Amino acid sequence: MTAFIECRGVCREYRRGEEIIRPLDELDLDLDRGSFVALMGPSGSGKSTLLNLLAGIDRPTAGTVRVDGTSIGELSRGELAAWRRHAVGYVFQLYNLVPVLTAYENVELPLLLHDLSRGERHRRVAEALELVDLVDRHRHLPRQLSGGQEQRVAIARAIVTDPAILLADEPTGDLDRTAADAIMSLLERLHRDLGKTLVMVTHDPAVAARAETTLHLDKGRLVARTAGASG
Repeated sequence: MTAFIECRGVCREYRRGEEIIRPLDELDLDLDRGSFVALMGPSGSGKSTLLNLLAGIDRPTAGTVRVDGTSIGELSRGELAAWRRHAVGYVFQLYNLVPVLTAYENVELPLLLHDLSRGERHRRVAEALELVDLVDRHRHLPRQLSGGQEQRVAIARAIVTDPAILLADEPTGDLDRTAADAIMSLLERLHRDLGKTLVMVTHDPAVAARAETTLHLDKGRLVARTAGASG
């Protein structure tokens, strides 16, 4: 059976003056649909680069990245944007909310790129806010929310289009332990109840332990795989 996410010989290179930086080097990786994976490794090991390749934000220098049979590196810019709108939800460490928009309006933003009626957009936003337990904060601006609440808004925005893949780059990195635990419980619930394929970058072993599997990267290569508490 073909893996849901399949990387073969993936390299990513950047040129810095005369120096060539290679954050990913001949990486092979298979992930099943509905898996929950944490990516760990030292700074510069390729974790965020891999996440950006899976999101279609970046393209590999060499090798192939396939998601559900689609080789995303071969898509045109327009095809890639359309694929990303439907297939991927992205959660950032620093939330990336629009400060002048309410929680409701921030969650609605991705839906404005889809051909949906106003009523359908409202239904989806309401469902996403209910999933993250923020219906009563829908009129609040980001500055009126705690860090944990801002991240829950960001997660609602990531899932409002019902993507198959949820990518999270240090989703608890800017939160205290109590808020981080609440965010991880939410991500576990989305994985378990909605069947999302979840790939998460973290430096926190306690956070990584909540995943089914932790993949350890070093110098752009997969060097170890360990089972988490739920694996």
